[in-house]
Amino acid sequence: MGERRKRSSKKRRKSSSKRRGQECILSGIMSVKGKKVLHMDRNVYYGGESASLTPLNDVYKRFGLPGSPPESMGSARDWNVDLVPKFLMANGQLVRMLLITQVTRYLDFKVIDGSYVFKGGKIYKVPSTEKEALGSALMGIFEKRRFQKFLVYVARFDENDPKTLEGVDPNKTTMREVYKKFGLQENVMDFTGHALALYRTDEYLDKPCLEAINKIKLYSESLSRYGKSPYLYPLYGLGELPQGFARLSAIYGGTYMLNKPIEEIVMENGKVVGVKSEGEIARCKQLICDPSYALDRVKKVGQVIRVICILSHPIHDTHDAKSCQIIIPQNQVKRQHDIYVCMISFDHNVASKNKYIAIVSTTVETDNPRNEVQAAMDLLKPIDQEFISITDLYEPTDDGTESQIFLSRSYDATTHFETTCDDIKDIYKRLMGCEFDFAEMERGQNDIVGDQD
Repeated sequence: MGERRKRSSKKRRKSSSKRRGQECILSGIMSVKGKKVLHMDRNVYYGGESASLTPLNDVYKRFGLPGSPPESMGSARDWNVDLVPKFLMANGQLVRMLLITQVTRYLDFKVIDGSYVFKGGKIYKVPSTEKEALGSALMGIFEKRRFQKFLVYVARFDENDPKTLEGVDPNKTTMREVYKKFGLQENVMDFTGHALALYRTDEYLDKPCLEAINKIKLYSESLSRYGKSPYLYPLYGLGELPQGFARLSAIYGGTYMLNKPIEEIVMENGKVVGVKSEGEIARCKQLICDPSYALDRVKKVGQVIRVICILSHPIHDTHDAKSCQIIIPQNQVKRQHDIYVCMISFDHNVASKNKYIAIVSTTVETDNPRNEVQAAMDLLKPIDQEFISITDLYEPTDDGTESQIFLSRSYDATTHFETTCDDIKDIYKRLMGCEFDFAEMERGQNDIVGDQD
């Protein structure tokens, strides 16, 4: 307590944050860094677009479904339904942020049971170790050996050690050339790039290989940490994450207000000076907010369709997994973007007993988005209830340094937090004028998952 009192006695620059997932994380970090932070949210719940809704009646209301959930859904209060599906990479950036800020004290996590990829109309477990590669039905016997050698190469790869590069220039050799070096065929390139490196399109193939190799290493290292899959999920839903960072901010002197309508962003001489709500102005020197609060400062760059499906069974061909991710690579369904399926269940305290929540998402490409995800929906049948949302994607039109208004990007279709964390680090750099330094905030924590059942 003594350390916290010392921190709170320091003079702080005042900033304001209108809350969504990224904004909650940033405001928690800003509070730790000594900024005086005020949170304001027009909603009555934490997390905005990335909230988890409970009870189930609220989900029905949000999506305009008449009546109440049927009795077969169990108690409505057993449900915590994510509006935006995301998993955490066990060795990824968000886990590291949670550890260094000690937000893990407020959260419990469970390892996702499996990671799968769609090929030729069937679901296969994603092989990411040498042993799994040799036993995978995704490849023939000769391809297994070649893929095994590729994984060994990736595991040893160190851009600063020429001996591990085997003639590859990390900043010049393309990933397509690396695949060719190991004789990997198109189907192996497909699941490697989309289910291990988690790229949404094939544009990465003709770019320098360093980023892709590091992404594959991250997947493998995350998998080796807990064994079942590289992904983690917080018990009681993703809404626990913004609440955890809100608590962190409060510990360091942050103030937060829910259910506060935002009437105006107040400007003077081209810079933000406050936010007007219910006739009062909260003064600030910097403002962090999501695109919906400043539509005149963003541009639309696309749309995402998400379909929340309630099931009474696990997904077929996943070995009765109570949670999983399935990636449908773009080439498998003749699209430009991948389709994602993530499933959690009663095992994560987000649904009634023996109920499952599967969420399908992808980037919209046509004027009939529902048809675009049919391949994924077919994997989930029978479906008890579905809720469809189509969300506009926005990104800021400037970096915010002149106005001191720092805008986040909309959540994309991916079912992991790595792109979201890239956005958080980008806002931090614009806001603070320096890179986010993990090492500076490191507190020596190493693990966030206890013993698994």
